[in-house]
Amino acid sequence: MSQQPVQSVSRKLILLIKTGYWLALTIIAAMVIASFVLLQQLMAQQQHNHALLDIVSTQKALSQRIVFLASATGAASRDKQPALVTALKQATGEFETNYDRLLKETGADPLSLARNDPKSIEYVLFSKPFHLDYFSVGLVANGDRLVSSFASQLGMQSDGYKGGGDRVGLDASVANATMSGYAALGQRISAFADEKSSNILDLHRTLFFATLGVIVLVALFIFRPMSNAILRKTRELVDARNSMAFIAVHDGLTGLHNRTFLTDHFDTLIKGAHRRRERLAVIQLDLDRFKQINDTLGHAAGDYVLVVTAQRMRDSCRASDLCARLGGDEFVMILNGAGTTEDIHALAKRILGEINEPIIFQGTTIMPGASAGIAVYPVDADNAQDLLVHADLALYSAKKLGGGNFSFFSEELRRELDYRKQLEQDIRTAIADRSFEVYFQPQVSLTSGKISGIEALVRWKHETRGMISPGEFIPVAEKCGFMPDIGRIVISKAINEAAEWDRAGIDFGRIAVNVSGTELREPDFDAFLFGTLERAGLPPQKLALEIVESVILDDEKTGIAAKLRHIRAAGVHLELDDFGTGYASLSHVNPNEIDRLKIDRRFVQNINENGDNTKIVRAITELARGLGISIVAEGAETEAELDSLMAIGCDQVQGYSIAFPMPQDKAREWLTARSPKKAKLKVLQGSLA
Repeated sequence: MSQQPVQSVSRKLILLIKTGYWLALTIIAAMVIASFVLLQQLMAQQQHNHALLDIVSTQKALSQRIVFLASATGAASRDKQPALVTALKQATGEFETNYDRLLKETGADPLSLARNDPKSIEYVLFSKPFHLDYFSVGLVANGDRLVSSFASQLGMQSDGYKGGGDRVGLDASVANATMSGYAALGQRISAFADEKSSNILDLHRTLFFATLGVIVLVALFIFRPMSNAILRKTRELVDARNSMAFIAVHDGLTGLHNRTFLTDHFDTLIKGAHRRRERLAVIQLDLDRFKQINDTLGHAAGDYVLVVTAQRMRDSCRASDLCARLGGDEFVMILNGAGTTEDIHALAKRILGEINEPIIFQGTTIMPGASAGIAVYPVDADNAQDLLVHADLALYSAKKLGGGNFSFFSEELRRELDYRKQLEQDIRTAIADRSFEVYFQPQVSLTSGKISGIEALVRWKHETRGMISPGEFIPVAEKCGFMPDIGRIVISKAINEAAEWDRAGIDFGRIAVNVSGTELREPDFDAFLFGTLERAGLPPQKLALEIVESVILDDEKTGIAAKLRHIRAAGVHLELDDFGTGYASLSHVNPNEIDRLKIDRRFVQNINENGDNTKIVRAITELARGLGISIVAEGAETEAELDSLMAIGCDQVQGYSIAFPMPQDKAREWLTARSPKKAKLKVLQGSLA
């Protein structure tokens, strides 16, 4: 499944979980709020019922008090009657007020059909046998009339009732009927309150259990999947962290420890060997034909060879030993408790024997051909960096012996290391001083003698050691990463000199400079090249870049192929150097990518005596001629070689038989002497016809 659908499914799952989560919270919150509201209603209803029952209880007492005061007023002496009348009036007024409040609070309606329901409040108030409304209103009316009657008799302020007290029906039967009605009303109110409270409690109980049910459902269908998802993601994060920690210290292809782990743990291994007073052997390995395997069989075969080599390294050492891949086809083995030199020699021989066994890849037998260099602690060095450098030097020595073997670090190599370190420092100083010189070697046509081009070659004249061969300092510069800087110095000086020739009218064909893959991988190389041409004033058509076959085969991902197309589109020529010695595909040998092929000197030397070389050069020449690509042979040194090249049809040559590489002043003289002379206009004196 691709990454995008997985992310889409993950987003949908997260959205679904979030939606369910908030929906569950909303439902639970609504139920909690509803439960709270019900409890508030229950409490308010209870308070309301208590108030009604208090009124009912008060009315019962007031009805008895009114009857009692009415009887006591009639039987009391005249001097005590005013106080009793006032009390009777107050009790009657309070009774009337409470009754009005009771009607308002209960909302009783005399016209409601509920008056026929024996369980209703209206039934007690307005129906038989209680007729509480009738007795309450009658009790108030009789009480008021009785108060007015006594007030009139006593000369007190009254509403003017003139009837006698005997006409007022206010006796114990009225009070008893009223009290009986209020008792029944109290029972109805209590029953109604109990019923309503029971209903609210039932609803609250239902809400409570529903809330529990929702919480259980949320736990089962939301929180449990969510917790499982979180647990799964946590495990994935832990696995990712462990994978990242593993990748940080292991090589992704072979599974061996990487350079980072080796750097971090090498000192610990040395300290352990020092504590145990043991030797520690550092074996640095390199596959002799790895590039050839990649170029001929492809990167899949190269990766397979690396994996098999790593497995053979693991199988051939102990658990206490350390195997690491430094990068590419470079490996390191650190052997604890290595023993004597003889023991290390036997062990290294056995390890190389296993690694050099044939490898079968898709039916093809591959011979990896590993070489090794060995440095021993504490004999050769006492620190990790020097041990690795010394093992690398020993590896280089083993490769010079032909490969497939191993070599120990020695005093001779130590002296070579010291020389190399000094050479590195001198190269760094020479770059800063721009003291690298450019020599020029012409290329000419055998048939016309015309100059077809001139190659720029780097030379270095040391202050004390004199002229140092390019074969001596260029490998060191490449290993130290100095070649881009040296290359730019050579390109700048060569272009500036060629621009001077061009302005002076000197014919040189085009100036050719060698460019390595390291230089082309520099992100600003094309900008530097075009800027140098523009500042010098040299047309791009006067410049050619010489590249080797491995550069043109470089993967498109490096950007070199696109950069070369960009440079060639600007008018700069591209030449394939040392053709025939690499593994270029013929698909790259076409006029859309290459302007000229340069036959390597090993095919040119003794071509007049070597029939195989003659066939190779003839085949290359015919191939180039058929594709419309020009060709030049380098390394021609004798007249016989020139004749053979001429017979084959290879017209352009470069070599000592034509000219040796020359410094710029000598090259200028050589070119000037061979440039075609311009005819001078001679003015004749005399009379005009």
